[in-house]
Amino acid sequence: MIGGDGWAYDIGYGGVDHVLSTEEDVNIFVLDTEVYSNTGGQASKSTPTSAVAKFAFNGKVTNKKNLGLMAITYGSVYVAQIAMGANYNQTIQAIKEAESYPGPSLIIAYAPCISHGIKTGMSSSMHEAKKAVDAGYWHLYRYDPRRREAGKNPFQLDSKSPSQSYQDFIKGEIRYAQLKNTFPEEAARLFKISQEQAEERYELYKRLSES
Repeated sequence: MIGGDGWAYDIGYGGVDHVLSTEEDVNIFVLDTEVYSNTGGQASKSTPTSAVAKFAFNGKVTNKKNLGLMAITYGSVYVAQIAMGANYNQTIQAIKEAESYPGPSLIIAYAPCISHGIKTGMSSSMHEAKKAVDAGYWHLYRYDPRRREAGKNPFQLDSKSPSQSYQDFIKGEIRYAQLKNTFPEEAARLFKISQEQAEERYELYKRLSES
């Protein structure tokens, strides 16, 4: 099954969760644009804090749902987060592992979208995905329950520590930059919160990979 974040995180989440809980051999691939792309760019539960979208014109004030981590709690679901522009080999490896896993799998792919307002244009979407990972905005990992049976940690963190500026990255997209232009004080507050949330996610993933 292939769908967007509006479906997987939001209006169709009940169905997605039910399928993942059944232990049936089903593969789910989520194209995460962080908005409802097909219906005009409305905010979804995948929209990050401080992003501007329809129904969040002053910047979204709540945190992004961590769909991957929620699926991992079942312990029997193969889960991966990927970004092909950032790490092609990790993307292919995750897809191969998910396809071979004899149970439910969930792959969440970072998907740059026209609604993001990438200042360099959609032709640079692969590079934008790499920038998202380098800035610690998006994290790459794989969770394979089969590794536990071999006495290994099922969680593998494939992202390195951020090497680029988080705030420089988000300010390069109009969905964030327009908040700074319209409400600079609120933007500064929400950008700080957004960065802290991303850093907390990475630290959590590090602990999972080291446990």
